[in-house]
Amino acid sequence: MQQVKRIGILTYILTDLLTAMLAWTCFFAYRKYYVENLGFELYHLNNTRYFIGVLLLPLCWLLFYALAGTYTDVYRKSRLAETSRTFMHTLIGVLVIFFIVLLDDVISDYRKYYSLIAALFALHFFFTLIGRLNILNQAKTQIKKKLVTYNTLIIGSGKKAAETYLDIEKSGVNLGYNFVGYLATSKNQHHALDGYLPKVGLFNDLKPIIKKLKIDELIIAMQRNESKEINTVINQLSDSVVVIKIIPEMRDILSGAVKMDNVVGTPLIEIFPDLMPRWQASIKRIIDITASFAVLLTFWWLYALIAIFVKLSSAGPIFYKQQRIGLKGKPFYIYKFRSMFIDAEKKGPALSSKHDPRITNFGRFIRKWRFDEIPQFFNVLIGDMSLVGPRPERQHYIDLIIKKAPAYNHLKKVKPGLTSWGMVKFGYAENVEEMIQRMKWDLLYIENMSLSIDFKIMIYTVLIIFQGLGK
Repeated sequence: MQQVKRIGILTYILTDLLTAMLAWTCFFAYRKYYVENLGFELYHLNNTRYFIGVLLLPLCWLLFYALAGTYTDVYRKSRLAETSRTFMHTLIGVLVIFFIVLLDDVISDYRKYYSLIAALFALHFFFTLIGRLNILNQAKTQIKKKLVTYNTLIIGSGKKAAETYLDIEKSGVNLGYNFVGYLATSKNQHHALDGYLPKVGLFNDLKPIIKKLKIDELIIAMQRNESKEINTVINQLSDSVVVIKIIPEMRDILSGAVKMDNVVGTPLIEIFPDLMPRWQASIKRIIDITASFAVLLTFWWLYALIAIFVKLSSAGPIFYKQQRIGLKGKPFYIYKFRSMFIDAEKKGPALSSKHDPRITNFGRFIRKWRFDEIPQFFNVLIGDMSLVGPRPERQHYIDLIIKKAPAYNHLKKVKPGLTSWGMVKFGYAENVEEMIQRMKWDLLYIENMSLSIDFKIMIYTVLIIFQGLGK
């Protein structure tokens, strides 16, 4: 399935490239004929400006589409939603091209600028949309013919699970589900789904079964009294790429939580792995790289100054590195200016406190202004961290937190950050209980991730630093 998805995405990219080249060729011919009044002659295409445009501009379009998050699984795309996105992306791109490329054209009547914009927009939108809809129509046909399917597992074994399965199967519309079985929520001998689907295990065996059966989608169809089990399942899959769908209750429908783009499909609450729109995630990464590179380049003198004082303040290395847990549970090394005496944790892992005797005098100063954290801009630059995200923790403390608050697993969905909503609202934690309190703000962040929230958190972080409220 992964190979089929990659081929679909590559086909989408190639089609966008060719249609952009075709649109620019037609537009260039239109401009020569209508604006410059040179008549329709093919030799007008044989000039440097045309070749630069037809080779360079389509690549710029592809980069723009990639940043906007266009190149995702074509089999999950809605044709109506893609039409809307294509319209908006074309409008933005054409306006940028007009002001950068076309505005310097010598014309006798400024009203011809309007016709140029309209022509470029119409040609690019038409060719791009036709190419994309052709691919999406083929994708929908492949799904209907069951040539492309998603391995789907139902979690639940009661009446609700059976009704959900039968509702999907009897709808007469193939939405790409390939039901491989169900996970029972109890050890009873008989279940409502028996006779329809094979039982592949209990829901406690979820992760190994997902890996073994290569599951793409999960449908959680548990009974109302199994809300605790539902939370357990969602927590277990917090760092998974599997799409989770939940059978809604009436209150979910009335609250607007159920969104559908297929009229004949079964109403489901979809929990996608992506927490931000792709275009925002791309911009977030660009900001991370740009800002971290700028800080490292501009404030090299500050790094050098702090390094000298750290070395003079106490024996030991200038930098301190420690293994932390990052995105999807992947470990990485975080870097700081050393603010404690060497062998500060010779008795085992320990969180710092307000009057911690392990902190050096200079270390107390740089911690107050959070200068000890600035080497982490290197972590941001290489992609281990982001400017904004939950603060990374050590596995030792993560294990302690998860025993009391399993929802912490959700923080692994995103890259850890230099600063976070939890740091702004709560600050540094001195024990596990305080880490759990701070976690609530970080969970709120990942469920509301956006560039605007990131900017607000960064602004408040700067204000906190200027007030010297670190510790």
